[in-house]
Amino acid sequence: MSSALNKDHIRIASVNVNGLRAAYKNGMAAWLEPREVDILCLQEVRAPDVIVRELLGDGWHILHAEAEAKGRAGVAIASRQEPLDTRNGIGDDYFATAGRWVEADFRVPDAAGNPVQLTVASAYVHSGEVGTPKQDDKFRFLDVMSTRLPELTKHSDHALVVGDLNVAHTPRDIRNSKGNVKKAGHLPEERAYFDRFLGEEIGWHDVHRNLAGDVDGPYTWWSWRGKAFDNDTGWRIDYHLATPGLAASAISAVVDRAASWDTRFSDHAPLVVDYQL
Repeated sequence: MSSALNKDHIRIASVNVNGLRAAYKNGMAAWLEPREVDILCLQEVRAPDVIVRELLGDGWHILHAEAEAKGRAGVAIASRQEPLDTRNGIGDDYFATAGRWVEADFRVPDAAGNPVQLTVASAYVHSGEVGTPKQDDKFRFLDVMSTRLPELTKHSDHALVVGDLNVAHTPRDIRNSKGNVKKAGHLPEERAYFDRFLGEEIGWHDVHRNLAGDVDGPYTWWSWRGKAFDNDTGWRIDYHLATPGLAASAISAVVDRAASWDTRFSDHAPLVVDYQL
């Protein structure tokens, strides 16, 4: 990618913006402009395509999947380099207009300067709600992910799925694990999908956890309510899931947590990872 070729890494950022218009109104541009991001993945965009292009401005190649339901979901990938190919949807017609999955293929140089293919997906998994059709949809989406990840492994030299996956995988990923095991986002049945994604069967890696080590968090989402942000009562539900070679090339992962509650532009913080292929 044009900017990445002049430096020794590719910077990929993911953030659930909780409505792109609101995020820009609340200072997202001030975060993005100095951050030197090569590939920016957004979730919960909740804006028409023309607004997305207007807000992000020139200099980006933008792939955006709007949800059919107005004011809901929406995912995007904005890149400094033009993708080789793009796809909208995870491969199940049931989710065709859900605005929850887009993919882009890029040609990037490896350590020896040889071109390799990198696929990046921006994903927004349903939040779910126990005992409702929302939870059924979430399980169906996670089922399709279980099929799509191995397909992506075969499709490209390196593959990466980033976004708000709405599951805190282990007790390290949520401040109050015991109090949430019966709630959507930390159900044993949901967490079992991540055991598969990250286990021998599918073999992907949780890049942020690999780099952070065995610590609480670092969290990426905090409720707007009460003192959750100030007390760091958070959830780690935003991920970079990568194929093994790509995961091994990650050199840093940073949660861009706002300095204070009132300077946040979303209830999620961006997760920014540098890859040194």
